Amino acid sequence: MLAGAVLGAGAIQGLHAQAKPLGYVVAEIDVKDQDGFLKEFAPAAVKALSAAPGYKALTRGGKTVSLYGDPPKNRIVINAFDNLDAAVAAYNSADYKAAKTIGDKYATFRTYAVEGAAQ
Repeated sequence: MLAGAVLGAGAIQGLHAQAKPLGYVVAEIDVKDQDGFLKEFAPAAVKALSAAPGYKALTRGGKTVSLYGDPPKNRIVINAFDNLDAAVAAYNSADYKAAKTIGDKYATFRTYAVEGAAQ
């Protein structure tokens, strides 16, 4: 029985070691038309990204404080996904690209994906 528990614990550790770290997308957005951005772009973008595995909005433009370097743009968005591949695929999807076309009318974007720390 003890051997079974040890083997089970080893298998669980192996599965955890194989899990991919979360993927995050950070967007620094300079919004020029807040009303159009919130009414036309934001709902379309959220709908497109919601289809991605593990999508979770961590922040959508809350208060920011500059600690070092240049101040941030007027809107910072951070989204989490199951892994980096899912994050990149979400932002490369046809639905998100269509939303981004709308967003480009109201803002300029600096967007990048980053792999989270292994847990």
